[in-house]
Amino acid sequence: MKLVVLFMLVTIPIYCYASGSGCSILDNVINSAIDPSVSEKDYLELLSPDQHGPYVKKAIKHFKQCFLDQSQETLANVQVMMDAIFNSSSCQQSS
Repeated sequence: MKLVVLFMLVTIPIYCYASGSGCSILDNVINSAIDPSVSEKDYLELLSPDQHGPYVKKAIKHFKQCFLDQSQETLANVQVMMDAIFNSSSCQQSS
């Protein structure tokens, strides 16, 4: 699971440069992952409006569960980290 999180963090600057929307889709995905009020089922629906195989669904559920298992303090720290990444010079958002 650490590899999945690492991969996600490495791709953020790349996604920001490629995105014309200024990372709004990624913001929504990350905020939903961090938000403990979003259930695994709701998160799965957010990420996969189309049907995916059982392995993808299982990976999404495990990813969300990792955040559900964290304390409020840890979730707040993740949000601070994401804000720092999005506001860094490596992820300059378009105006």
